[in-house]
Amino acid sequence: MDVEGRTSNANDNSLTHNPEHGQEKDIPNDSYDLSTAHTIDRDSWQQVGLMLVTGFNCGWIFSFSNLIMVPLGWTWGVILLFVVGLYTAYANWLLAAFHFIDGRRFIRYRDLMGFVYGKKMYHLTWISQFLTLLLENMGFILLGGKALKEINSEFSDSPLRLQYYIAITGAAYLIFSFSIPTLSSMRNWLGASAVVTLAYIVFLLIVVVKDGKSNTNKDFNITGSKVNKVFNSFGAISAIIVTNTSGMLPEIQSTLRKPAVKNMRKALFSQYTVGALFYYGVTIIGYWAYGSMVSSYLPENLSGPRWINVIVNVIVFLQSIVSQHMFVVPIHEALDTRFLEIGKGMHSGKNFKRLFLLRVCFYTGNTLVAAAFPFMGDFVNLLGSFSLVPLTFMFPSMLFLKIKGKGARIEKKAWHWINILFSFLLTIATTISAIRFIIDNIQKYQFFADA
Repeated sequence: MDVEGRTSNANDNSLTHNPEHGQEKDIPNDSYDLSTAHTIDRDSWQQVGLMLVTGFNCGWIFSFSNLIMVPLGWTWGVILLFVVGLYTAYANWLLAAFHFIDGRRFIRYRDLMGFVYGKKMYHLTWISQFLTLLLENMGFILLGGKALKEINSEFSDSPLRLQYYIAITGAAYLIFSFSIPTLSSMRNWLGASAVVTLAYIVFLLIVVVKDGKSNTNKDFNITGSKVNKVFNSFGAISAIIVTNTSGMLPEIQSTLRKPAVKNMRKALFSQYTVGALFYYGVTIIGYWAYGSMVSSYLPENLSGPRWINVIVNVIVFLQSIVSQHMFVVPIHEALDTRFLEIGKGMHSGKNFKRLFLLRVCFYTGNTLVAAAFPFMGDFVNLLGSFSLVPLTFMFPSMLFLKIKGKGARIEKKAWHWINILFSFLLTIATTISAIRFIIDNIQKYQFFADA
């Protein structure tokens, strides 16, 4: 097969898939090689598993009661949480198996899709993935700004506008990403992140359960017209997808020591058991406590005491600095590999200045956009729609059909074609829903007004 991505026909048997065998072979130096400014083949599955558990239990879990349960209600909310969660776990489990093809290791999602399907798919994957990661990072900047504003509101009757806190958050993220430039270098920060993650979840749940017991007028009715309910439901499905996947599994997997497929699946098991226990638990308990009045940022509902509100938001802000880094590293890796001198220390010589400038340019642009459009829920819905759906559900099935389809049983091929069709329709529906709500908010919102 042409390594530039020449698409073979349906009967082409040139692609072979043997994960364990592939991990023992030397990787050819071609257009999809392992040249990178970041580190690969270094981390244990325990480290990556801890990173996934803490990363997906960032402060964004405080928005899911509102984004998921309020539009769906108890019955469909709980059902879809588990159905979409299991479906997402399966899709990532499948994608992890294609980290090695024809003896090549693919450390980037776009390289994997380009090798199998050609240059057009390479660019489509690149655009979809990077748009997702940009939106995720903007969402984290909004999250950090919201947490800082909540802290200030506990001590001031006239806090600054949200945009000032967004700027502070962007600066904090910049400093961390410059100091800790790669996924592997997060190693010493993951333990602290896990401790503070558990701390703010426990503190928050104590108050939420207390509020839920005292709140006797909870309303769980789903409001709105039939059309609005349908659109809101698709938005909720987008949010469920965001709770469970990142759209960058090959990049995360590249950091793992061999056998990378087996180790990635161990890390995924940690995420979809221990990790899901927390972010699903907060989602369900938050809705139980406040009903349809639950805020898009759960700490806003807390009755106190003040010190718990402050501690929760302080920890959310600090933990978000670590978590956001996981979701934006593929963009940093692309920029660092392009502009830094590979083989030299990232903080040495010319690389020091270049790295700093790259981070400044990236976070300045993302912070300005986040400040202009501070709609937290809509960011979640949008990134879960037009890009995460195909990256998570459609592309792994496409890989299966191309690589293993000829020898697969008819029912397996049918299953993956159904996945592709379903993902295509879901992408259209969720994207329309997300765009609709963003347009509504833009019409109501004056730039740089307080949110």
